[in-house]
Amino acid sequence: MQSLTFTRGDLAAASAVLTATAARLTERGEALWPLPSLTPERLLRHYPAEGWRVAWQGAAAVGTFVLLGTDPLFWPDDPPGEALYLHKLGIHPRAQGRGLAPLLLAEAARETREAGAAFLRLDTAADRPKLRALYGAAGFRAVDEREIRGFQVVRYELPLADSPA
Repeated sequence: MQSLTFTRGDLAAASAVLTATAARLTERGEALWPLPSLTPERLLRHYPAEGWRVAWQGAAAVGTFVLLGTDPLFWPDDPPGEALYLHKLGIHPRAQGRGLAPLLLAEAARETREAGAAFLRLDTAADRPKLRALYGAAGFRAVDEREIRGFQVVRYELPLADSPA
């Protein structure tokens, strides 16, 4: 497998990966994100540009995610600096099935460790068994399940033992 390189802040590339991912999921009857919410302008409304990471294999954008310093909607009681929060993990459909998702999660964990946070945290819909299995296989532990804005979500965290707590 060709190695990945990561860039930061490329909203156009992140939007393209997420749009392709969401379209493929919708085709399979597994809709996740509404396509109109994935334009660069809409992403920027909810996530700062500097939080976006895009994974590249050569000249192809193959994956993306966003890392945040706070997540007041899903993790409102967290102390500042304890964790970074991952959202919008996506793998372009032409790159799926190559084991890239664990590599993106590992990159997010590396950056979180480098930032000095003790945890990488995320959430996913409770009815997404494939995503839940992916996070479990990557070492995340389920913290709890709760309803947030009408959706049942499971919150996960990855303890980063070698980070200062």
